[in-house]
Amino acid sequence: MLLSINELSKSYSVDGRCVTALDSVTLELPAGRFLALKGRSGCGKSTLLLAAGGLLRPDSGTVHWGAIDIYALTPEERAALRAREVGFVFQQFHLVPYLSVFENVMAATLGLGGQVPAGAAERARQLIGRFGLAERATHRPSQMSVGERQRTALARALLNRPQVILADEPTGNLDAASAKVVLDELTSFARAGGAVLLVTHEAEAAARADACLSMEAGRLVAAAAAVSPA
Repeated sequence: MLLSINELSKSYSVDGRCVTALDSVTLELPAGRFLALKGRSGCGKSTLLLAAGGLLRPDSGTVHWGAIDIYALTPEERAALRAREVGFVFQQFHLVPYLSVFENVMAATLGLGGQVPAGAAERARQLIGRFGLAERATHRPSQMSVGERQRTALARALLNRPQVILADEPTGNLDAASAKVVLDELTSFARAGGAVLLVTHEAEAAARADACLSMEAGRLVAAAAAVSPA
């Protein structure tokens, strides 16, 4: 099991009242599995994704990457492991505005302890080419289309050969052609033995997954029937 979430809970204080974002959520994501997660805004989907990726400590419960309880690690240990094991793709891209496409993709190596792995630059060029960005390699995010920025973010997420991809509405701002590129790549990643957890509002994106779960008020409430892989 690449990702195991057990009895995860998280609450916030908003205007003096307690708001439950996650309520005893349990979820397992094995190798080769593409799982979609749907639900209304504010139901806890993004909070779950951040906690699953080691970016938001829960109030209770555990998150394991393989056999490792990630919140038993120090923040430094967790960050180093996350850089190797998890790739993030967000709706808002989170690219560094003053870096080029190539530099943004290579930024994924910054969490690996200060050493750039052998072959990382060549792999970055290959990913940039694979996503149709070769002619944009020296461009900055402000010089690119929305679809090009998302493809850059996806290349960055894949650079370190992660085991798990966590994607939060990665096609929400994209046209149909760019969305297809992203979904094709996520599907291929899972078929090659990785695992994907996709948060989405879009039926077409959810249909690419092996199964689709729903969230309401911080709880997993239903699972749609599994669909055939694309």
